[in-house]
Amino acid sequence: MRPPRPLTEEQKAEVKECLTQAKSKAEFQRVQCVWLRAVRNLPPPQIAEAIGWSASRVKQIQGRYFKEGMSAFQGPGRGGRRRENLTPAEEEALLADFVKKAQHGGILVVSEIKEAYERAVGHPVPKSTVYRMLARQGWRKIAPRPRHPRSDAQAQEAWKKNSPGGLRKKSNGKRKRDAPSA
Repeated sequence: MRPPRPLTEEQKAEVKECLTQAKSKAEFQRVQCVWLRAVRNLPPPQIAEAIGWSASRVKQIQGRYFKEGMSAFQGPGRGGRRRENLTPAEEEALLADFVKKAQHGGILVVSEIKEAYERAVGHPVPKSTVYRMLARQGWRKIAPRPRHPRSDAQAQEAWKKNSPGGLRKKSNGKRKRDAPSA
């Protein structure tokens, strides 16, 4: 087994500085992989045990450091929309026609938006995709309160005023178990 490549004093100081400026736990651990080797002269299996990684990952980080320098500590970001059909700007452009319709008091039907979305991406999508897009763009569902189409508001008010009071049970405030037993 060949001896580990030594780090210069400048590199050690640079790594120590990076250790204090790490922005995340993962970045800190990547810097530790090199720092523990430089300052404590630990082998990769011991470094891996100390930081909770595998020895192969430690060797990989150390190798990247010697090839790329300090940029080896900047890992790729996590998260993001890796499987997006449309970019947020494209989604906004798709909804622009529907915004005009909504501003004039029109009722938007999700199936129409879904059809336009499918035309834009070129393949069928589930309805949930459209609902998630609407939520991302800040849209929310506002529905009128349901009522029967043939209901008559005046007749309902008249019935409320003139209905006999005996239709509802009135209680005297006592429960059965509170009543005195005979």
